[in-house]
Amino acid sequence: MSPYSRSGKKQSSSATKKPWWLNKDPIAAAEEGSFEHTIPSRQFLRQIMEEAEEPYTFPELAEWLQISAEGALIGLERRLGAMCRDGQLHQNRAGEYALAVKLDLVAGTIHGHPEGFGFLLPDEEGEDLFLAKEEMRRVFHGDKVLARIKGKDRRGRLEGAIVEVTQRNTQDVVGRFVIENGVSYVEPSNPRLIHSVLIEKTDRGNAIEEQIVVARISQQPNRRTIPVGTIAAVLGDASQPGMETEIALRSHGIPHEFPKAVLKEAKAFGETIPQDAINSRKDLREVPLMTIDGEDARDFDDAVYAEPNGNGWRLYVAIADVASYVTPGSALNDEAIERGTSVYFPNRVVPMLPEALSNGLCSLKPEVERLALVCEMKISDKGKVTSAKFYDAVIRSHARLTYNDVWAALSGEDPRAEKRLAKPLPHLKTLHALYAALLGARKRRGTVDFETQDAAFMFDAEGRVAGLMPYERNDAHKLIEECMIAANVEAARYLQKHQMAALYRNHADPSEEKLERVNAFLGGLGLSAGFSGNVTPADYQKLLKSVAERPDRELIQTMLLRSMAQARYEPACEGHFGLALQEYAHFTSPIRRYPDLLVHRAIKHFANGGKAADYNAAAGDMEQLGKTCSNHERRAEDASRDVQSWLKCEYVQQHLGESFDGTVSSVTNFGLFVMLDALLVEGLVHVASLNSDYYHYDAVSQSLTGERSGKSYKPGDKVKVTVAAANPQERKIDLAIEGDEKPEPNRRQRRSKAAQGKKSATKKSAAKKPSASKSVKKPKATANKGPKPTKKRRKR
Repeated sequence: MSPYSRSGKKQSSSATKKPWWLNKDPIAAAEEGSFEHTIPSRQFLRQIMEEAEEPYTFPELAEWLQISAEGALIGLERRLGAMCRDGQLHQNRAGEYALAVKLDLVAGTIHGHPEGFGFLLPDEEGEDLFLAKEEMRRVFHGDKVLARIKGKDRRGRLEGAIVEVTQRNTQDVVGRFVIENGVSYVEPSNPRLIHSVLIEKTDRGNAIEEQIVVARISQQPNRRTIPVGTIAAVLGDASQPGMETEIALRSHGIPHEFPKAVLKEAKAFGETIPQDAINSRKDLREVPLMTIDGEDARDFDDAVYAEPNGNGWRLYVAIADVASYVTPGSALNDEAIERGTSVYFPNRVVPMLPEALSNGLCSLKPEVERLALVCEMKISDKGKVTSAKFYDAVIRSHARLTYNDVWAALSGEDPRAEKRLAKPLPHLKTLHALYAALLGARKRRGTVDFETQDAAFMFDAEGRVAGLMPYERNDAHKLIEECMIAANVEAARYLQKHQMAALYRNHADPSEEKLERVNAFLGGLGLSAGFSGNVTPADYQKLLKSVAERPDRELIQTMLLRSMAQARYEPACEGHFGLALQEYAHFTSPIRRYPDLLVHRAIKHFANGGKAADYNAAAGDMEQLGKTCSNHERRAEDASRDVQSWLKCEYVQQHLGESFDGTVSSVTNFGLFVMLDALLVEGLVHVASLNSDYYHYDAVSQSLTGERSGKSYKPGDKVKVTVAAANPQERKIDLAIEGDEKPEPNRRQRRSKAAQGKKSATKKSAAKKPSASKSVKKPKATANKGPKPTKKRRKR
């Protein structure tokens, strides 16, 4: 008989001072005394429900767990409710709780597709579930649901049916306000939101047709009705500068205004460091630490200094001590969890912390005293860290340097830069020598180094894109990156050694399924990699080196990138595949990443005399925090990608009808993607716009070949293309091979062209047509998923 069956459950005893489960739940035991009422942790509740023979009602659970105080009952009920919302538990119609997995239900997040279908991304390990259009009618992209597996669809994919929507995550929808035949609705700017939102005439507010608005959802979608909402805000015209960022913030649900309580807490710290905080720390103010960042950086969270030490070096990595200001239970902490990370757009930053901290007390500005957590390492001439220690310190940055200036001085290419940096130059040369040793160790370790072409946006005085320029990484970037990686590794080792609860940065090995796809793809190109479950980063790097001179090298690199897992924040250390490291955590950016802040708290607790047993790690449920931070990281990346795609389309609109040299970057069954060499943006030549011929796609050779003409297109081919259309709101750039016949517009397109600028009466033609080059006809169909984004923020 299970100890957790109704007939065998433990009864409360008046003689028991503490509930029986407290010693079996180390997380709850660590919390005891920190809160008025201690309740079981999520992990323990999952454990006992896993062993339970049948579901339990709330009163049965409370009795069994010996919980009777009103405050504890409220806490338990809230925790169970949160576990239901997260899909860990399911409450049936009888009010009984059970683990979702024991009911053969899959908990996960909805991932919508612009074509109307979608997928369920499971919270736990497992295959994604395909969701047909009829299933997607009742949910928004991003909603949390429980689903059952129906079987497999005709393409062999696991197909799901939604059983319950556990959490509605779309409360506001940003999009274009449309009035059609007297009916008004908001057409979402996020293509993954497949529902238009109906707006009653009385709920239009001051919105004018074609404006970008925010609709507040008053009735969520279901199988029979579309969502209904009211106009909550009018953002303005789609073409005004900065609108793309405003749309992305709201479309992805990114918090961008700080509550008053948060601003008040941040301001209360003042602008200087109190003397008592300085007295209790190691004094490194005379150590010539310096920051090296981009020209436009405003938050300086790391400073470095290296000095010779025998045959090697002593490296100091000083990181802003954010944990001294942002403490558990504070409004600042709650807001930092809600944001998870700072979000970097080409023309704007949405910080995780208020500016009073991110650009003030926690920014390591030159010649001002700042609190820091320091990782001091001894490194051999082979680039191996032989010892490391962490401690609180007070520092004073001796210089604010930029990557370009540092490299100009180190390379000897700019005598003026050498003169400007004459004072720190000897220290920079020491750092560069250390970097050479760390780089050697990196190569021997066998990391994967992808060669990507990044681009930086240039803006005019009005905030519009004036152009894109290649963003080159020099040795100064790599020098700082290697110093940060070394500190991150030592932080992970320190946490593991002392068994401190925190979040690690894990990057799992590629799955067998993805490796099989890579092997098949490479085989079609005449390459044999033979990747299997024991593949190493060095194997990937060896392949990349062998194809470096091939015209399809970028396509091969893209396939390898897609085969790799997404990095995640998790409470167990499982290593980092891409960096070929067994231990890794994020330590170096607590100003802009919440997991780094958690790592700082754990290190500071032990370094200042605490023990793992008395560290209150359960305050935020580390496992759940890891999922939340991972999701917020992806949310930020998606939003940034959307803005970059929008801005590239907006920029290309200036070149409608113009011809450019380009390179075929990839080929699909619906067309070929071409990178415009001069503009550094990518667009789609749809198969419908190619010469009058039937084109056949060969997945093995990654080519499109004309049936009659024999004309073939494959990755690496040089082509001459004309910019046919660009739609920022759809993130689409359409190209046409120069000299090819363009398809005749269909009847709706001819009617729209004849109207010459009048507002369309149909939903599809409501979008504004490009004003330039009226002779350019848009292809009949497009399947462009938008230009590829670029990033210039360093990421370790």
